[in-house]
Amino acid sequence: MKNYLLIIILFGFIFQSTAQKKIWSLEEAVNYALTNNLSIKQAELTTDLRSEDIIAAKGNRLPSLSANAGESFSFGSSIDNGNIRISGNRNSTSFGVNSSVTLFNGFRNLNTVKQAELGHEASILDLEKMKNDISLNIVNYYLNILFNKENIKVAQEQLQISKLQLEKVKQLIAEGVRPRGELLDAEATVANDEEKLVTAQNSLDLSLLGMAHLLQISHKDFDVQEMKLNLLSPKLKYENTDAIFEKAVAEKPEIKSAELDVKNAVLGIDIAKSLYYPTVSLGYNFSTFYGHTEGLPNQQSFLDQFEDNKSHNINLSLNIPIFNGFKTKSGVSKANINSRLASYTLDNEKLKLRETIERAYTDAKAALNQYIASEKSVVAQQEAFKNAQDRYNFGAMTSFDFEQVRGRLVSAQSNFINAKYNFVFKTKLLEFYYGIPITID
Repeated sequence: MKNYLLIIILFGFIFQSTAQKKIWSLEEAVNYALTNNLSIKQAELTTDLRSEDIIAAKGNRLPSLSANAGESFSFGSSIDNGNIRISGNRNSTSFGVNSSVTLFNGFRNLNTVKQAELGHEASILDLEKMKNDISLNIVNYYLNILFNKENIKVAQEQLQISKLQLEKVKQLIAEGVRPRGELLDAEATVANDEEKLVTAQNSLDLSLLGMAHLLQISHKDFDVQEMKLNLLSPKLKYENTDAIFEKAVAEKPEIKSAELDVKNAVLGIDIAKSLYYPTVSLGYNFSTFYGHTEGLPNQQSFLDQFEDNKSHNINLSLNIPIFNGFKTKSGVSKANINSRLASYTLDNEKLKLRETIERAYTDAKAALNQYIASEKSVVAQQEAFKNAQDRYNFGAMTSFDFEQVRGRLVSAQSNFINAKYNFVFKTKLLEFYYGIPITID
């Protein structure tokens, strides 16, 4: 009974461990990061703040409204109309409403609203760029994990071959065909291949750890879904970078954001110049007052006092700036400089984008050529290895020469895997700049 109970507990533990293991697809990883990444959440809050800036800027164009109330008490004596001192207690109550609106201030309020709206648009574009960068990083990590997984398969195959070769050497030594010294060489080859497998596994663990950190989740039991890359007839989709650049410069958020900065800087000039203009404001004030004094003869009624102390006041004010220590002049000069800086920044962003695309295109062409060459090399080295294996088994090749051939095959396989994933990432990078969503098939 105890044995059955132990089996049930172990089975439940194994089932729970298996159920907790999450295999991530590329789409799931990207969607999770775009939803949960802390930097993205911070950028989203920044966008919300810029939205509040718009509300505040629009509020400056609306009339202000305030109310006030007061109550006062006084004690003591006073002189009446008959020049007689009398004592009495006085109390008074007042209420008022004030409102004012700026009719004109050189279009400063209007331009401030436009600036706030541009700032909000720019924050949205910055958020989009951040999402793009994170998506590209995830694709890069994902392909790196697949690359390391294939390297492990190659290392495992080579270890299996070296173990079989060790058994073959033992057999040939027992038959007297091979000298006993070759046993040490075969054992050393197995040990070397085991070390390569451990190194390949460490590289995979580090790439999985890096992607888990990028997703900001625990690396425990983290793994990604394997997929086969379709590279039956690899080629570049684009003959040059012109079409890619034209589409990227019209759509990429970093360029749009820099263009908004230019518009914002132009508005900054107008806002700085607005301080040269007079400010026209309209104000309205309503107040009422009533009071009561104990001990005075012929006191007015509460209603009479209330009616007699109402007042309405409408005022129109004009404020003309004359001199403020060159602050306005300096502000306009700074705004003009900021406008030129924004223009240079836009030009620089376009230049950086073109350089990035041209570099990516050159890398993609080189990766394609490397992939084609490495594929041919793998085929040739596989044939050479088969021939060497037969010759070695028949005693026509030394173990040293055989290991040289096998080493060239391993190197060719590694170069081929590297070229394949490098080509895939470079072509996906070009598609990204062209505006094609990132997918791996």
